[in-house]
Amino acid sequence: MGWEIFPEGIFHVLRELKKYGKPIYITENGLADSKDLKREKFIKDHLGWVWRAIQDDIDVRGYFYWSLLDNFEWAHGFEPRFGLVEIDYQTMARKIRPSAFEYAQICENNSLIF
Repeated sequence: MGWEIFPEGIFHVLRELKKYGKPIYITENGLADSKDLKREKFIKDHLGWVWRAIQDDIDVRGYFYWSLLDNFEWAHGFEPRFGLVEIDYQTMARKIRPSAFEYAQICENNSLIF
């Protein structure tokens, strides 16, 4: 979609939010990557910066990748493919992308291995 990928940016935003003293849940962080070539690194790099924020006593309580499934984007229709699970819009068949298995491992083990 032409968006810059800047994982360190999530750390800077979290650091700014710390001043409010509230728990933080990251509910939408994702990448449109129909070929699933960059998504695993995207997730790991962003979570690495989230971990750093937690080490700096920022109260991050959750991270949710956007999105579980390919979806409709208001400005771009069905073209961007954000999903950990691919949808074939002709048949509605679902196919789990490799990055989903990596994300599942991170969640199950509560750890990052680069």
